[in-house]
Amino acid sequence: MLGRTAATVCLSAEERTALQARLRCAGCTLSEQRRARIALLASEGTMTSAIAKQLGVAESTVSRWRGRIARDGIGKDVREALADESRSGRPVSIAPVARLRVSAIACDPLPDGAGLAGWTLDLLVEELAIRGIGAISRSSVHRILRENDIKPHRHQGWLHSTDPKFVERVNEIVPLYLECPPGSVVVSFDEKTGMQAIERKHPDERPGPGRLARQEFEYIRHGTQSLLATINVHTGEVVADCGPTRTGDDMERHFERLAERYPDVDVHVVLDNLNIHQGERWSRFNKRHGGRFHFHYTPLHASWVNQIELFFRVLARRSLRRKSFQSTEQLRAHVLAFVARWNARDRKPFRWKFVGFHPAAVAKTDATEVRDAA
Repeated sequence: MLGRTAATVCLSAEERTALQARLRCAGCTLSEQRRARIALLASEGTMTSAIAKQLGVAESTVSRWRGRIARDGIGKDVREALADESRSGRPVSIAPVARLRVSAIACDPLPDGAGLAGWTLDLLVEELAIRGIGAISRSSVHRILRENDIKPHRHQGWLHSTDPKFVERVNEIVPLYLECPPGSVVVSFDEKTGMQAIERKHPDERPGPGRLARQEFEYIRHGTQSLLATINVHTGEVVADCGPTRTGDDMERHFERLAERYPDVDVHVVLDNLNIHQGERWSRFNKRHGGRFHFHYTPLHASWVNQIELFFRVLARRSLRRKSFQSTEQLRAHVLAFVARWNARDRKPFRWKFVGFHPAAVAKTDATEVRDAA
């Protein structure tokens, strides 16, 4: 039984040239390539079944495009001739204004007195009904938020420095990180307090093929330890002391170790503004050591300027996470063993890329904007 007669495709020389140029174009899509080849082969009188076999597409696809090109031709715009025709699709069920109001409400805080912390999809659906916006389903609300990249269930921490000398202090410290002054060492000091000696009540289950390690949530507290640590920012070497307290006396003993570790050179110390980090004690200490110590204080609420915080992050991730300790002595030995391993095998300086604030840019910018940018 004979099928329908194939549509006859007649292309002018200009249309054939335009199709061949489109095929050579780097931006030609796969669908455009197939449709252009269908048009060229059909214009040569090739049968529909042969075109389908050669291009690896269905005969119905070849027949449809053959008929469209025979009817409409190629015209002046090749890309438009090879593009999909507009489709009616399902009519819009949620008005654009309603969509905008969904996004706006999700970005607003919850009404006071509700006793709730943040929006959920169910709360948004409920709020839309209260405001008379209309019955919008939970899935539709989710789709609208996703399309606009709005995530009211998530938040990001942020700390604003109110230090009036923010730029001045940052620009004092950063050059020390980028280049060590001749005949000096640059170190960064801070304390990591409240390290808990937590013993898991039951032993962990080890991992296996297709099975994660498991840790029992119950634990026994055995006290805390404080780590006083200083890192040489240009070599990565760490000097550390660990004990039950964090006092001015503890810090002074730690700095006496620093004085022994770095004799006969100037020591530039970067540290924060804790009360025990300042005062007459350090004037006396510096006098005993010939004024070799130079203290550089970070801005308030700007711990990111202090490089020792980077080491503390490594310590928490590689040494303390998921560990179980039966005593504070075991915790202290464990932490000091990690520091010894760091100095012996893993020691390296952190790559510091921030170069500070350019004076010309600071002069043209409000100080608050500079702090926020940092």
